[in-house]
Order: sequence, then structure tokens, then C-alpha cells
Amino acid sequence: MLFLFVTLIILASIILGVIVLIQNPKGGGLSSSLGGFSNQLMGVKQTTDVLEKGTWLFSIIIGVLCITSTLFIPKAGATNSNENLIQEAPVGTPMAPKENNNTVPMPSTQQAPVQAPTPAK
Repeated sequence: MLFLFVTLIILASIILGVIVLIQNPKGGGLSSSLGGFSNQLMGVKQTTDVLEKGTWLFSIIIGVLCITSTLFIPKAGATNSNENLIQEAPVGTPMAPKENNNTVPMPSTQQAPVQAPTPAK
């Protein structure tokens, strides 16, 4: 489900980027690039209104998808279906020490017990 939200967010972001790039900050944008054709079809004012409404619409869609996608992110303490695949050793089973034949035995020396220093007054 999270993959679906990520895909929709990316798709809406690409569409929003295209809509923003089509617009011209001085009002030309799509209407000036199509020449007189857009004036005959929709008019300059309507073209900029559609692009502005599309910008707001896709920005709202991205915001809502981002907020609702957090509901589908698994929590840290939640059990995951992949955790069932890991087999753990029983608690009471002792583990055998690993033997290493390359180590040299240390000579046994007795050390005097260490006393804690007394605090100065």
C-alpha cells in the first residue's frame, strides 16, 4: 500500500512540475506559446485560470497523499511478516565456544586484589 502512495506522489509531482513549467510568471505561458490558437479555443484569461487551478489542485493532492501515507508506514515495535522467517535459538540452549587453534595460551599469573582508593578529606 505504501508503494501505491509513493507512486501516486511521484506521478502528481511530475504533473505539477509540468504545469508550473508551462506557466509564465508574466502571464504569457501556454497562451503565448500556442499563438492565436489558444485565443480561439479558450482565451488567454481562461488558460491561465486552468493552469492556476491545476497548480493548486496537484499541490493539495500531494499534501494529502503525503499526510495519509504516514498511516501506512510500519511502526518500529510492530511485528512484520518477514520476522516470522527468522528462526531463533531456544533461550535455555547454551552456545558452544568457538575453538581457535592459532592462539597461544597465556601464562597464569596471580595478581593482588585491587583496592578502591579512599576519598580525600
